[in-house]
Amino acid sequence: MRRITTIGFDADDTLWHNERFFRLTQEHFAELLADYTDRDTLMARLLAAERRNLGQYGFGIKGFVLSMIETAIEVTDQRVPAPVIAELLQAGQEMLRHPIELLPHAEDAIAALAPAHRLVLITKGDLLDQERKLAQSGLGEMFDAVEIVSDKTPPVYAAIFARHGDGAEAALMVGNSLRSDVLPPILAGGWGVHVPSLFEWEIEHAEAPVTHPRFRALESLGELPELVGWIDGS
Repeated sequence: MRRITTIGFDADDTLWHNERFFRLTQEHFAELLADYTDRDTLMARLLAAERRNLGQYGFGIKGFVLSMIETAIEVTDQRVPAPVIAELLQAGQEMLRHPIELLPHAEDAIAALAPAHRLVLITKGDLLDQERKLAQSGLGEMFDAVEIVSDKTPPVYAAIFARHGDGAEAALMVGNSLRSDVLPPILAGGWGVHVPSLFEWEIEHAEAPVTHPRFRALESLGELPELVGWIDGS
């Protein structure tokens, strides 16, 4: 039996651009609220709102927009103008409509690994938005399964790799988030491969488990097929 039979791929900022659109919207948010507070204070308040709202709104654009509106209400002492709220809602709608832009090597890496491995897309966030992005990406038919989850934890990975493969020990997960895509699958017994993205959401920050034998860091997805071949001993 191969050492790796199942490979999980993260979606946002692993296969296609995502965080940069959040950054652009945050800059617009700061411009809209410039008369009420400075940018650093506003961003700190927004991040705090996102952290406390994750349990209610989950991950994704809709929760982000609600957190911006909540922050705008707070920093203006409940005096935020209605046109500002309208612009924030419009910004969120534009994010939800933004076309998908694949990252370099994403399609080639998937195509190279698909013939000999079960491929599973494992992503978290809003169900409708993630389904939209996958459909637009053109990659959907290349995956054997798609799992859209509320959060990525070791038990979640263990269940997914048992359901779609031979368990976590014979699985590898690749993604841009150490917190969500690397540490949990390693704790579940699998491999965790980090491919860093240009931008990192502060909530997803974690320290790399550099001494763990099942951790690897790559510069791009283009290096993934060679790494899997090495693990498989081929």
